[in-house]
This record gives sequence, C-alpha cells and structure tokens, in this order.
Amino acid sequence: MRTILSTLALLGGLFAAVLALGVLTAKWERPWPLVTQLGYRGVQMQQLDNRARLNATLTLASNVAPDPLDPADAGGKPASEVYKNVKVLGTLTENQFNRTMLAITQWVAPEQGCEYCHNVENLADDGKYTKVVARRMLQMTKNINANWVTHVGTTGVTCYTCHRGNPVPKFIWFDQAAETRPQGFAGYRNGSNAPSASVGLTSLPYNPFSTLLDQQQPIRVEATRALATSAPEPGIQTTEKTYALMMSISQALGVNCTFCHNTRQFADWGQSTPQRATAWYGIRMVRDLDMHYLDPLKATWPANRLGPLGDGPKAYCATCHQGQPKPLNGAKMHKDYLELDAATLN
Repeated sequence: MRTILSTLALLGGLFAAVLALGVLTAKWERPWPLVTQLGYRGVQMQQLDNRARLNATLTLASNVAPDPLDPADAGGKPASEVYKNVKVLGTLTENQFNRTMLAITQWVAPEQGCEYCHNVENLADDGKYTKVVARRMLQMTKNINANWVTHVGTTGVTCYTCHRGNPVPKFIWFDQAAETRPQGFAGYRNGSNAPSASVGLTSLPYNPFSTLLDQQQPIRVEATRALATSAPEPGIQTTEKTYALMMSISQALGVNCTFCHNTRQFADWGQSTPQRATAWYGIRMVRDLDMHYLDPLKATWPANRLGPLGDGPKAYCATCHQGQPKPLNGAKMHKDYLELDAATLN
C-alpha cells in the first residue's frame, strides 16, 4: 500500500511540476515563429518572426500607406507663373502643385495645417524656418528618387516615408558628447556598457552613427593583415561600433543577421543574400543625406530643434524603415505622386 501511495505521490508531484512549467513558459514563444528561408537550400539562412509581433507591425497605422488623393486635372499654367517665390515644383501646373501641397500637409502636419510652413497672410514669405527646411527636403526627395535607385528601386519615396503624419520623423539621431575619461581606468565605459534602444539594448557603443555615418569612417570588423594595430585596419573599438551599427540596422528593419549575411562567413559577399547589396547602398545613401542635406541645415533650425551638442536632426535606417524590411509594407506611394519625380523637382 505504501508503495502505491508513494508512486501516486511521485506521479502527482511530476504532474504538478509539468503543469507549473507549462504555465510559466506558456507565453515564451506563442504562436510558433514564422520561418522564412532566405539563402540557398541547406545553409539555414532563415528569418525568424514572432507572428504576433509581425502582425502588429504590419497593421500598425503608421506603417500603412494612406490612400492617394485624386489625380489633378491636366493642363493649366505652371505654378511658378501663378504663385510667387516658387523655387521647387515650379514646373507643375497649378492643379498639380495644389494637390502636392495638400498631400504634403497631410503627410507632415495634418493637425497644424498650412500654417506649419506658411505665413497664411503671405504665402511667398520665407520667414518660417519650416518652409525653408521643407523646400530642402523636397530637393532631398528628388535626390533619393533620382540617384539612389540602387536602394529604393522603383518604390521611391515621398515625405510620408519618413514623417508618417508627424512634423518631425519619429526616428532621428543627434551627436552625443564623448565620455570624459575619469582619473584612472575604473568606470570608463568608452561610450558603451550603457544599454540603449538605438542599438537593441546591447552593451555595445550607443552612438556608432557619428563616426560611421556622419564622419564616414570605414565599417569594418576583420583586419586584412595579422596583428594590425594602426589605421585603417580595424581595432576592437572599430569592431564594436560596427556591431552596434549592425544591431541598429537589424532592429530598424525588424530582421536578424541572416537577412543579409551567411553567419558561417559574414564577410563573404558570395554567400550573402541580395539584400546585403541593397543595405550597402542604403548606408551610403544615408551618409549622402546627412552630409549634403541635413547637416547643412544646422543654422536654419531653432535652438529647441537642435541636439545636446548643437547639431541638427539626422537620418538613419530606422527613419524610413520603422521596424519593417520595406518601409510601409513596400507600398509604392511614389507612383501616385509623380509630381515628386526627379524630373519635376527643379
């Protein structure tokens, strides 16, 4: 009888342990991850997605492109002849110009309206800094659609790609003050070991952007010769910044490393996916935008729009992608707004 009771007690204990384990782990990974094979068969280059997170990202209002406005009627005088001080979009007809202005208002300042950029008593007035910035951003749009097809393809971009209904895009970055080395080595973090959302809450350097994007330093991990200790060969600090930038890109696109790389040989382009080339051009596109369009606006921004070191806001991968491999689920808004095509943005 004791043997039977002991056996029942043991089985009961095991059942309780299994039940408790099931309760504790029920939410670890539910439902089962979605697995997408990216590389050649057998190489295990797979993209893993949590279905619930993926569905939430896909249906997020800011990741869904708005319905296009009705096309403008053809014909009419050029906008440059109808309105004063039109330095961009002047070759559009009056109707096309008005449609584009309405769209930009909805994309960038739906609550503030036209007054966000314009003096409504005198639309030609350039007194508001936002109008000066918007004009330069239109020229930047032309640059992307005309010169960075290697990254944006035929999808192109519009103001909504970054702004999503916000006057200031949700994802921007500023320079950060370098950490001052204290007396002695203890406590010196060298810009790392302070988990930041910008690099996936890792202990990697939390600002790889100033050096690798703004200053365009080489993005490297492996040296080309043994025991390399001097530039341009990468050292430990360069390697850590490279990993930090890669973590930022991975987080910005909502993907893991195998989206671009074969992890058995990260450096080998022959074993990488086509997305790696697209990302390579994307990094250089961001450098171009920051250097030639955003950095030069520093003197235009008011003090409250500058960063802690007095620099203006700058772009990186998250500015457009916002958690998706293709911004806005790959929606091709550009085709519905050919007024923003490179040929019309003079």
